[in-house]
Amino acid sequence: MSDTKITTLGALLKSGYQSKTIKEELRANLIQKLQNKEEVFPGIIGFDDTVIPDLQRAILSRHNMLLLGLRGQAKTRIARLLTHLLDDQIPYITGSEIHDDPTKPISKYGIDLVAEKGDDTPISWLSKEERYVEKLATPDVSVADLIGDVDPIKAASLKLPYSDQRVIHFGLVPRSHRCIFVINELPDLQARIQVSLFNMLQEGDLQIRGFQMRLPLDIQFVFTANPEDYTNRGSIVTPLKDRIESQILTHYPKTIAIAKSITQQEAQLTESQRQSIHVPEILKDLLENVAFHARESEYIDEKSGVSARLSISAYENLVSTAERRMHINSDEHTVARITDFWGVIPSITGKVELVYEGEQEGPYMVAIKLLNKALKDLFQDHFVNPGQYDDSKDKDPYGVVKMWFSAGNKLDLLNDFSNKEYDQALADVAGLDELVDILQIENEERNVYKELVLNGLCTLEVISKDIMETSQSFSDPFSDMMGDLGDLGLA
Repeated sequence: MSDTKITTLGALLKSGYQSKTIKEELRANLIQKLQNKEEVFPGIIGFDDTVIPDLQRAILSRHNMLLLGLRGQAKTRIARLLTHLLDDQIPYITGSEIHDDPTKPISKYGIDLVAEKGDDTPISWLSKEERYVEKLATPDVSVADLIGDVDPIKAASLKLPYSDQRVIHFGLVPRSHRCIFVINELPDLQARIQVSLFNMLQEGDLQIRGFQMRLPLDIQFVFTANPEDYTNRGSIVTPLKDRIESQILTHYPKTIAIAKSITQQEAQLTESQRQSIHVPEILKDLLENVAFHARESEYIDEKSGVSARLSISAYENLVSTAERRMHINSDEHTVARITDFWGVIPSITGKVELVYEGEQEGPYMVAIKLLNKALKDLFQDHFVNPGQYDDSKDKDPYGVVKMWFSAGNKLDLLNDFSNKEYDQALADVAGLDELVDILQIENEERNVYKELVLNGLCTLEVISKDIMETSQSFSDPFSDMMGDLGDLGLA
């Protein structure tokens, strides 16, 4: 119920206003959405059967929540979406620092004003967007920041003792009365600061500078934490964790399809990029495969996690690499290529934490290894493995391609080839068209599949590939070796 035309307590009471706690409000609105078959957490993908049911149960139980998961698992996004379950507006006593409920004031200011003015107490309205408070936990956060402190200037000017509530400067938590209060990365909060939240979570007691006050705050607490934080930087003190009623575990996308949906939803592309650059589905699969391999890689710290932001940033870079190439060559339209993945490397190296073996390899080589593993999987998903046919019975499907390279031919694919140069270079390789014809690829994506054949054969060591700063060169390894011997006069 909200009517911003109501400006006094008397008018509010006549309208039939019924006060609710924020947890009751969230519960009632969730029940209504569930009954109406409405989407409760729009934009959250892949959690329909895991995280979201747990969230809904916690809300129905009127619990404070801890969202526990590795980085990039939408924990903060989920917390912010809880505002969708709040009423559009709620009334509060005008001028109250903590947005006192007009029918149940808890601050001295609110209680005194209602006692003085009665039905004429002025009322203002608070929107649901204003009822979300978020704080990133850092080691420098103090009790004064969260709870509050005595303001000596107020005490002196009002000639009041420090124990009087009117000289208190309220911190973030009291100012979040009737709001959703989120603390991100809870383990980063010093233990003594976490202790200050104990009573507030249940009893509503505040202690400021040794002065105890009873302030029954009405807050929906949501905390987020990364399990790795427990060992690296700090921990959630046990009594505080015990007071958080529901712990909800988040996770990374479980399938490539879900991961692609998240990336496409979150990637920030311009309208001109969407219109002029086509990204084949097979390249979207390749990109997500890189992220999946990164989460399983022996070179990357599994406990640190690989954020969904890797895929999102990588996709944006893939499109931008194709766009840059398009503008350099004055092409009006282009299709993303596997060679464009050289521009994706910075999005991988900046998003992973390497273990000792990874540091020895170097970030760049780790990224290349991840890409090659993804290419190998994708190649075997679409084409027959060269090792799976019998030479004595079956015709080698890659025989023509291998003969072309063994004859001493090389293919140089420059990163900034124009559309025409790229088409011609791949058309020169005998046997590629026949392999792609098997998949019945008849559109502008044919060349991407040709590239996939070449890269797949490289990962299986049928042909070789040299990666240079501006190009990739494909050749026959035996021919290369004989050529090198010839240059030395040994062949």
